[in-house]
This record gives sequence, structure tokens and C-alpha cells, in this order.
Amino acid sequence: MEAPKRVLSSREKELYQQIHPAKLATDIASFVLSTYIIWMHQLIFGILAGFIPAIIASVIVVRYADLERYAASRLGRYVAKYMTRTMEAVRFVGLFVSWGGAWYHIWWIIGVGILIVILAWLRGKIIP
Repeated sequence: MEAPKRVLSSREKELYQQIHPAKLATDIASFVLSTYIIWMHQLIFGILAGFIPAIIASVIVVRYADLERYAASRLGRYVAKYMTRTMEAVRFVGLFVSWGGAWYHIWWIIGVGILIVILAWLRGKIIP
């Protein structure tokens, strides 16, 4: 007999949707597009391009994806332990740093923002 599936809480769904491949792909594509648009000094359109697709992808993934599978994965256990609200905020800061670099056409600041996001994701590997 198969064990019943565990029902995830809203917070757990919010957490595990971040590692769903469709959500990750949307976030990366939105970042690239929005950074380019902000580089072109279209701030409002850039912000919309950065957030609207990500929000839509989150809603779809939370609603329809089998996130229990991701919760049970090695990556799921990692984000459960290390992807705190603080690290989510740090990732958000990295996004805005990159957008600031795009606005002022300073490539290395965009890189610093990307590095901040990467370090937030890797925090558990760097400081276990």
C-alpha cells in the first residue's frame, strides 16, 4: 500500500516553488529581460518585466505543480534549511543592485548583484 502524500503548507509551497525548473527558468529570463529594459532607461517596463512573469509563474507552480516531489529532494531539504526569509531578502537586494548597475550602465555592478543572488543561494554551502 502506498503512503499518502504529505500536504504542504502555504509557506512550504511558497518555499519549494522557488526550485521548480519552470519557476527558475522564468526568474532567470525575467532578470535578463528586465535588466536590459532598465539599461535602456525604461524603468517602469523593466520592473514590470522583472516581476509580472515571476508572479504568474509562482501562482501557476504553486497551484498546479507537484511540489511534494521537490520538498522530498536533496535540493528541497537544502532550501528548507537555508533559504530563510533573510536570504530571500538578500536575493531581492541583489536584483536591485543589478538593476542599479543597468540603469547607470556599469557592468561590474550588475555582476555584483548577480554575485549577491548566487551567494544567497549558496549560503548553506559557504556557511553551513
